[in-house]
Amino acid sequence: MKLFNLHTHTNYCDGKEAPELYVQKAIELGFQSLGFSGHAPLPFKNDFAIPESELHFYAMEIRDLQEKYKDQIEIYLALEFDYIPELLDDFSVFAEQIDLDYMIGSVHLVRHPETGELWFTDGSKRETYDEGLKTVFGGDIRKAVTAFYHQTNQMIETQKPEIIGHLDKIKMHNQNRFFAEDEPWYMKLIDETLGLAKSNDCIVEVNTRGIYKKRCDSFFPGVEVMQKMKDLKIPVTISSDAHTPSDLASLLPEAIAQLKVIGYKEIMTLKNGLWIAQGI
Repeated sequence: MKLFNLHTHTNYCDGKEAPELYVQKAIELGFQSLGFSGHAPLPFKNDFAIPESELHFYAMEIRDLQEKYKDQIEIYLALEFDYIPELLDDFSVFAEQIDLDYMIGSVHLVRHPETGELWFTDGSKRETYDEGLKTVFGGDIRKAVTAFYHQTNQMIETQKPEIIGHLDKIKMHNQNRFFAEDEPWYMKLIDETLGLAKSNDCIVEVNTRGIYKKRCDSFFPGVEVMQKMKDLKIPVTISSDAHTPSDLASLLPEAIAQLKVIGYKEIMTLKNGLWIAQGI
């Protein structure tokens, strides 16, 4: 099968290169499609999301590339939205402004349900994760992780993004230090989130970035969660969550191989603007 990637970040947000360089690399790799999913604007200062003033320029550039390369590759316009209750909790505002082809819904910043403080769980530094856990949640990992999954659940129910991004990324900087992924309370949270993904017809991505960036020893989600997804017949797609053109195909064949071992026979992708199940 021809590869594709629907989770791609450029220099409009925290990616490293201009969009056209990703397109050229994707064509070189023989990709059938490429979806750009810059981080949606956020209502506070940050160094990773598209500034709202740049959003229309981002959309115009992707649409121009879509037309320029239409005979070589399918190109799609998307955003990866951070769901943050009371701060960014309505994806449709930006989605309608630039007429998106699809949305990825993710949680990178966990809002404390009482204080409203934010715990940044992503990025390259484990120390940031640890410090936020301490200062925002008083070191209570169970409360913090529960807030992450409850926020994800609320996003699924209220926003219904086509794709759920890196569903269990909360584990990345944990590295089995604060909790184990087989603890009953943690597995109960996973089960609740997967149940909502199923009932709301969401696609869950298998995201390879944690492994190739050497920040995690498993995909997002891990094999045990993928097996639960297979049992629930939750549709999946694959992504490298690329931040450079060289990331585009990173570990995608390995992700497909893992899905085959679990028993998946197809993955979801876009073809002529429509979601289809493609055999693997």
